[in-house]
Amino acid sequence: MIKARVTVTLKNGVLDPQGKAIEGALGALGFDGVGHVRQGKVFDVEVEGTDKAKAEGDIKAMCEKLLANTVIENYTISLD
Repeated sequence: MIKARVTVTLKNGVLDPQGKAIEGALGALGFDGVGHVRQGKVFDVEVEGTDKAKAEGDIKAMCEKLLANTVIENYTISLD
C-alpha cells in the first residue's frame, strides 16, 4: 500500500474570499500581524501496490480529473 498526500491551493492571482474571511476572523480573535491567509485542501490517498512511479502517475491523473481545478488551482503530491 502506498500512501500519498495531495495538497491543493489556489494559484497566485486568484481571489480567495475564504482566506480573506479567515484572515479577518484571526484579527478579530486577537491574532495581530496575520496577513495574506490562503486556504486550500488536503487529500490523503492510499493506492494499492508497491510501484511508486505508477502510484504517482495515477494520483496525478486523479488530480487532473477530479481533485483539483487546474484552471485556478495548483497541487503537490508527496508519497510516503
